[in-house]
Amino acid sequence: METRDFWERRSSFVLAAIGSAIGLGNVWRFPYIAQKGGGGAFLIPYFVALLTAGIPLLILEMGLGQYMQNAAPTAFAKIRKKLEWFGWFAVCLSAGIVIYYSTILAWSWNYLYHSLNLSWSGDTERFFVEEVLHRSSGPGELGGMQWPLVIGMALTWVLIYWILRKGVSRVGKVVLVTVPVPWICLVILFIRGITLPNAIEGLAFYLTPDFSKIFDPEIWLLAYGQIFFSLSLGSGVMIAYGSYLTKKPEITNNAFITALANCGTSFFAGFAVFSTLGYLAFMTGVPVEQVSASGSGLAYMTYPTAISKLPAMNSFFAIVFFIMLVTLGIDSAFALQEAFTSGIIDKWRLSKSKVNLIFCVVAFLICLLFTTQAGYFWQDIADHYIADFGLVVTGLFQCIIIGYVLGTRDFRRYLNSISEIRLGIWWDVMIKYFTPVVLVIILTINIYKEIKQPYGNFPRWSLLVGGWGVLLVCILLGFYLYAKKGVEEER
Repeated sequence: METRDFWERRSSFVLAAIGSAIGLGNVWRFPYIAQKGGGGAFLIPYFVALLTAGIPLLILEMGLGQYMQNAAPTAFAKIRKKLEWFGWFAVCLSAGIVIYYSTILAWSWNYLYHSLNLSWSGDTERFFVEEVLHRSSGPGELGGMQWPLVIGMALTWVLIYWILRKGVSRVGKVVLVTVPVPWICLVILFIRGITLPNAIEGLAFYLTPDFSKIFDPEIWLLAYGQIFFSLSLGSGVMIAYGSYLTKKPEITNNAFITALANCGTSFFAGFAVFSTLGYLAFMTGVPVEQVSASGSGLAYMTYPTAISKLPAMNSFFAIVFFIMLVTLGIDSAFALQEAFTSGIIDKWRLSKSKVNLIFCVVAFLICLLFTTQAGYFWQDIADHYIADFGLVVTGLFQCIIIGYVLGTRDFRRYLNSISEIRLGIWWDVMIKYFTPVVLVIILTINIYKEIKQPYGNFPRWSLLVGGWGVLLVCILLGFYLYAKKGVEEER
């Protein structure tokens, strides 16, 4: 039976939390939403969402893990035994996310290799779709596995296992490298971006406020969604990381540092992205607003196109960009796995090394689906349903449990006793009333959209299997793990 790990120093915890929060969404989702949300005007709903939902929930999750000294399943079990199933559901969602998230890392490893000679020069869309993905016509046409992606996937899981096999002591050392590296890469890309022709047009498009958008409810929902998902909320990650803190840590201050670092990175990434998009618009003769600034299109088509058109040092900046994507992705990936495996280890006191090895092997085998010619579609479907439905539900239930079962007042008093920044009654109001209402609205709108039109115009059977089916598996697996007796129950 292994003893429980603790962070060796406070900075290790903060860097790990920041590494989990800062992911690919900071680089390819935030700029797009800011563009859609009125440029500089979007910052108003964005920071309102940060203060009213992001930081309160981050404090809740970090504090709960530290208070209970357990990962999500056993932490909620200490509040009420029957609530353990909810904790398992949350971490099962994390397991699902890291499985499909590793697909994006496999793409990035491949692009890092191709950066050496800019293999995509010419038609970046054709290269991504036909050369990297060999994408089929739809989710029903699996085709064969793409061996370069299999190799990238294997490299990802070997790296995750190596990081987690020694527990948070190794995580604390790894994040000393993997957290600063993306920031260094962003600074390099920013400096190069603002020195390019027409960069100022891209930045003007990014920052010019369109205050009419502030009154659009969809923009506010996008802002809350971006805050919620970019901070790794609802997945059990921050509960697991918080559980490795000692009995007298600093919770509130750490939550503020993590949240502000995450949002500051998103905002700064916008400068690096839009300065480069301004240059690409100049080179291709199209308006900035017609250049894609979102998702895989930005990372694997738009940005590579801009890099290939640079006047010098193209391969260097390509390597910098994809090293940034790999390091951003790997921090989030091993944090998501830690949320799940720490729950297993806490309940049954199993070996960290063995649990993580079994998870990585099983996850790798499942991931082979995403290396097929239809893998892109299945990854997209799983991501949509877990993010837009699963995590919203776990965030909502989390607020209800802490607000009305454990009680925010007593929990707030505990947090204030160990934190430099003291929470007021505003925190109770956010957790008990405001944030749950926002999450209910988001969930209702997502369900309405789903009923009105199937996601992505995919066949309904594929949405049932890869979307609702995945959520059902998480629910059933959660109940199974809840029903199995743990070490303390067997005694």
